[in-house]
Amino acid sequence: MARRGNNEGTIYQLPSGSWRAQIYINGYRLGKTKKTKREAQAWLRQTLEKTVQGYTGHGSNVLYKDFLRGWLSTKSSAVKKSTWRLYEGTIRNHIEPILGKIKINDIEPEDIQNLYFLKIEKSIGSRTIQVIHTVIKSSLETAVRMGVLQNNPTQSTTPPKYTSPEMDIYSEHEITQLLLAVKGTLLEALIHLAITTGLRQSELLALNWSDIDWDRKTISVQRQLRRKYVNRDYYSSLKTKSGRRTISVGMNTIQKLLEHHKNQIDEKEKMGDRWDENNLIFPSTIGTPIRQRNLLRGFKKIIRESGLREIRFHDLRHTAASLMLNHGISPIIVAKRLGHSKVSMTLDTYGHLLPGMQQESADYIDDLITPIPIKLHTNCTRNEEIDEVGLKHPNREGFTT
Repeated sequence: MARRGNNEGTIYQLPSGSWRAQIYINGYRLGKTKKTKREAQAWLRQTLEKTVQGYTGHGSNVLYKDFLRGWLSTKSSAVKKSTWRLYEGTIRNHIEPILGKIKINDIEPEDIQNLYFLKIEKSIGSRTIQVIHTVIKSSLETAVRMGVLQNNPTQSTTPPKYTSPEMDIYSEHEITQLLLAVKGTLLEALIHLAITTGLRQSELLALNWSDIDWDRKTISVQRQLRRKYVNRDYYSSLKTKSGRRTISVGMNTIQKLLEHHKNQIDEKEKMGDRWDENNLIFPSTIGTPIRQRNLLRGFKKIIRESGLREIRFHDLRHTAASLMLNHGISPIIVAKRLGHSKVSMTLDTYGHLLPGMQQESADYIDDLITPIPIKLHTNCTRNEEIDEVGLKHPNREGFTT
């Protein structure tokens, strides 16, 4: 087969029965294998049309793993460190092993969709697959803007929808049992604060003693603990502006924290030089931040030993929210304490927990607008008007009697 000139294309059938379309653009040979001749012709036609619009094909023969590494380096200054680490791990563990050796121009929607199916078969969570989709979509969108690709193949894919784990909330009786179970343990003050404030696990573990205003009985939430930290780079900024907040706590909670502070001082004296001071309210036994997996291990142990239903630590946050809402605390206040940017987020998350409030509201409105009959008096003045159900109205001079 003779080599074609620039912007000339050719189509031929492969031994497998598929059809291969090829074209030379500025010295670059681009090719695509399709199941049918019609699909190959359509690709060739679209490529020629893109050439007229300025598509050069430069870089289209680069392996996807090499393009991803370049894309990842540009993200290092554009996203938070924790996000960059998430992207890097997602590429290394999930994308490169399957799509990395394919030329970026040869990636088809079915290649990406098959990657999703493979991850589902391996019981990889939908949240992780969503991140995989985000990385692939964003990187290939960059390739389109650079002129490496004609279009983004992720547009024709359907990643699985993310469904958040179902919340499991403790009743007030179970909360009492839990607080009795943790009494006297290292987790007593931590779990007490989790239930009374609804703080996230990462927020609780990043709290410093300087975040407490003892006189005003408030706690400032200013940072969160990284799930995976290296070289003492423990903290990251909160995701939203509303995440940085100051919340009030009760006198009982303040007393609990004071007792915890005294116990921590005693522990520091015992540890001596082995104590690594980080000013944390809830440190490990040597003063460093508690690894979240260690906290969960201790939390699960207490639950099992107390005979309580097993829940996630994050469900303590849901429990705190349901307690506040079910006891008539305004959703606006609840949203501020939880660090939600909008009240609608709070109601969307927890509205289904409040079925009784509908009837309560209906009864309240009924009581508000239902007239109360009163006994008519014969000594009303001639200017006083009395309606049919016995409610007095202002007289013509604007006074009521």
